[in-house]
Amino acid sequence: MKVFVSGATGFVGKGILEKLREHGHHAVCLIRPGSEGKKQADIQTTDVTGDLFDRESLAKAMAGCDAVIHLVGIIREQPGKGITFERVHVEGTRNVVEAAKEAGIRRFVHMSALGARENAPSAYHRTKYAAEQLVQASGIPHVIFRPSVIFGPGDEFVNMLADLVKLPVTPVLGTGSYLLQPVARETVADVFVQALTLPAATNRIFETGGPAAITYEQILDTIGAVLGKKSVRKLHIPLSLMKPVIHLMEGFSFFPITNTQLTMLLEGNACQDGETLYATFDTPAIDFREGIAAYLRR
Repeated sequence: MKVFVSGATGFVGKGILEKLREHGHHAVCLIRPGSEGKKQADIQTTDVTGDLFDRESLAKAMAGCDAVIHLVGIIREQPGKGITFERVHVEGTRNVVEAAKEAGIRRFVHMSALGARENAPSAYHRTKYAAEQLVQASGIPHVIFRPSVIFGPGDEFVNMLADLVKLPVTPVLGTGSYLLQPVARETVADVFVQALTLPAATNRIFETGGPAAITYEQILDTIGAVLGKKSVRKLHIPLSLMKPVIHLMEGFSFFPITNTQLTMLLEGNACQDGETLYATFDTPAIDFREGIAAYLRR
């Protein structure tokens, strides 16, 4: 199968390209100018320079393709550069969907996010939901995945927390009791590629998490154990102190968190239905500790 992939140079995209190769599919990758060096050199693909807002490049890339895997998304806005949730998640997806319809694409596999819903408190989740609506209304047989936080070699989330855990005292926003359900990139890549040909997945949405929901504090403790620490000393920072700081600093790219990210973190990110994914797809549920132990180094 010839598969158009958006977001191929990203963390998840790299895992999906490997899995496409394993299954004998050929990937056609849309690569933004300047991002050519980010793609894995050992995976043979057809690369087309362009972006989500260049209709001509989309049409060129999708010509002759059978399916689309649409991964592009952002976690942080840069309004000054025109990078917003509305533009990337909604306008970008609309462009990909329209191009897919014109190209006669027969399968559309879409990356959404756990927590996506119409009246979500965060613009991130609202725009992810709006993108889902565009995919569902396209008339193309589709599969939508809503992953929780994704971990794996080269990830930002676990590696960033590992740096914090290595400190004498690890800062924790609020209570640290908010739930997450980390899922391995290997699992995400596996189900995305299976979704290309699995009839039972057609026109369905799947919450995509690991085998168990765990608190943020438990995540820190697990990372600490893998790094060989007997315990992780934590300093809980009251939200009343942090929210004004985040409000002032979130516009600076070096600052590690935005108000949107804080809202989503405190809301939690655990599956309401964590079983359907594994009942539908033939993929192992990878334990968080076992998964990160394969790439975190002491």
